Amino acid sequence: MKNWVLAFLLVSSALCGVANAGSYNYLKTDDFRSWLQGGKKMAIIDIQPAEEFGKQHFPGSIETNAYPVKSEESRERLDRALPRLAGSTDPVVIVCPRGGGGAKATYDHLKGRGIDEKRLLILEGGMQGWPHKNLVAYGR
Repeated sequence: MKNWVLAFLLVSSALCGVANAGSYNYLKTDDFRSWLQGGKKMAIIDIQPAEEFGKQHFPGSIETNAYPVKSEESRERLDRALPRLAGSTDPVVIVCPRGGGGAKATYDHLKGRGIDEKRLLILEGGMQGWPHKNLVAYGR
């Protein structure tokens, strides 16, 4: 009986770890607004397609045009930003059109390339969910 209980506890622990393995760090829009207005040091990785980036983006963003981050070519675009990220301990804010799958793929890719997960943050709602339009740049 003791062996069965021990085995059950070990399997349960392993399953809980797998369930938590897919979690991501998110940044609320009001917190990001405060960071932008306060001049906080950070890297902003923008994966929006070129046309969308040209319409609106955050000043100082690193334009990658990697969305939706499903191909080797799009991951290579992200890799071009690695030298700027690797030499720093600043937070890395990932901006995508809606803050969904492309942002998660970027997060996973950067984490896999050695960027500390504690630094990686996905902007909730992405660019389309950004309510403070006075803080974005329009055009290139």
